[in-house]
Amino acid sequence: MLNVGELQEGFVLDHIEAGRSMTIYHDLKLDKLDCTVAIIKNATSNKMGRKDIIKVECPIDTLNLDILGFIDHNITVNIIKDGKIVEKKALTLPKQIINVIKCRNPRCITSIEQELEHVFVLTDSEKGIYRCRYCEERYSRK
Repeated sequence: MLNVGELQEGFVLDHIEAGRSMTIYHDLKLDKLDCTVAIIKNATSNKMGRKDIIKVECPIDTLNLDILGFIDHNITVNIIKDGKIVEKKALTLPKQIINVIKCRNPRCITSIEQELEHVFVLTDSEKGIYRCRYCEERYSRK
């Protein structure tokens, strides 16, 4: 039996698709934080069969929920204070994401103006389709 200590303050990312935790770890830049991070891979789950879990011992304000919602809006975010879950946050696809993905259109203004932010707007929430704000280039999550 694996035993990972309880958190006093932080958050737990639960219901991560098995095998995706390291990608999420890097996308959220958790490696840049000066806090304790535990990654549990391929944990048994009644709901999913197998899942990954990430436990982070630092304040929730260090977590970008928009990036996390874009990566996988089915992840559950449990906020921990004094060793107890005080809130569960359900994620949704963000209406807009900035500097998470880059526009691939070589004629887009973002490929010429290097300091311009890469902004994608959600245009179809059912299919997870985002479009570049500047050139309408399509980015599909699937």
